Amino acid sequence: MTLAHELGHGVHQWVSRRQNYFNFDTPLTTAETASVFAEMLVFHRLQSEEQDPKKRLALLMEKLEESFATIFRQVVLCRFEQRAHAARRTEGELSPDRINQLWLSENRAMFGDALTLTDDYRWWWMYISHFIHSPFYTYAYAFGHLLVLALYHQYREEGETFVPKYLELLSAGGSQPPNQLIQEKIGLDITKRDFWQGGLRFLEQMVEEAEHLAEKTKDRPI
Repeated sequence: MTLAHELGHGVHQWVSRRQNYFNFDTPLTTAETASVFAEMLVFHRLQSEEQDPKKRLALLMEKLEESFATIFRQVVLCRFEQRAHAARRTEGELSPDRINQLWLSENRAMFGDALTLTDDYRWWWMYISHFIHSPFYTYAYAFGHLLVLALYHQYREEGETFVPKYLELLSAGGSQPPNQLIQEKIGLDITKRDFWQGGLRFLEQMVEEAEHLAEKTKDRPI
């Protein structure tokens, strides 16, 4: 899947070569489209060919963990940044303890009572360099992953008829804003809440499949 990811980038660059110098490259929001889509293709191919239910479950759990880290955790990081910048504007210079407080608050909102965040975890915002050199960069990870899940769901619904539209989307490079590209090439409106819910529903289906496989294999030896 790593190879598929990087080859996806190559395909995206190759098919968008018809654009001019300024429109050839993609904005950050769509830069991971082809790479993550290629991963999903390989993931489902591996799943469909694997007969051992425990190995199928392992594949599925790996994909789910990656998806949760790319969507929900990145949203937490972005919301932490928003709160930190808002606090700086209203409170003045923030102490490390105040930043730590904001960090824990946003992370607890995601983990709830499923995980105990120790006192040391309050410092973990410090290792994420994006906060310093690329403020508000992290939202694009969640944007890109949910975008691909919604597109991939559409592909699974439409089959081969989706392929020409998808290639047209990639070949457009960065010639238009993402909302216009998706609307014109795919016929979907990313300004609507339901579009993003489509990606989350696809993720929910994967969770349900994982629960089914876990129940089916719980008494089988590894």
